Amino acid sequence: MAEWRAHLERGAERDAEGGARLPNAEDPDQRQRQLTRLGNAAYGAGLCALMLGEDAAEWLGRAAARYRESFDEAPPESWGRPIGAIKANVLAGDWEAAERAARWALDAGAAEAGSPIGRYAACLALLVVGRDREARVQADTIRIRDDFPAAVGDALAMIAAGTDEIGYVVAVEEVLESFETREEYLEDVPVADTVIVLQALAERRGLVPAELSSPLLPDTK
Repeated sequence: MAEWRAHLERGAERDAEGGARLPNAEDPDQRQRQLTRLGNAAYGAGLCALMLGEDAAEWLGRAAARYRESFDEAPPESWGRPIGAIKANVLAGDWEAAERAARWALDAGAAEAGSPIGRYAACLALLVVGRDREARVQADTIRIRDDFPAAVGDALAMIAAGTDEIGYVVAVEEVLESFETREEYLEDVPVADTVIVLQALAERRGLVPAELSSPLLPDTK
């Protein structure tokens, strides 16, 4: 518990210090970079709040707003920003905001992106807005690529299909294992955020969420 509190306080400090150094609009490249760092700091703080069993909505909403603000001046193919915004809103349980972020990603051309990360953004967005058939196409595109985690693509495909609970459980367990065996995490906050998002998307479709237990997941008991 104390460790998560320390992580949260560190994220809050980074957010405050970074906000005080935010470049103005006359330096758009440095500004978009700093906005992304601020988004990451707020996202990390929000994950810590989740692990503490506290209300994380304020931090996660702030993260989503920072990612959105950073996008216009970001380099092409900066799909991590809309992905971060969608995930932050889903983690916060704010589905209306998640739908707005999803539409932004789709309007920005994620579904036509050449990169797997862009197609991942599109798949998440399509699932959030309920366009599951199109999401399945995107998931099938990325799950067979060597430069994208197959288990994430499989889990997304099972969610989009909405019928294969066993296939979904197998895939999401593999995603969790990948988090448990990695050495680096966003903002050094060891939380399996992608797993939490997948579980939320599955539950909205009536799929029974996998019964998962891990130090990297909030205690839901």
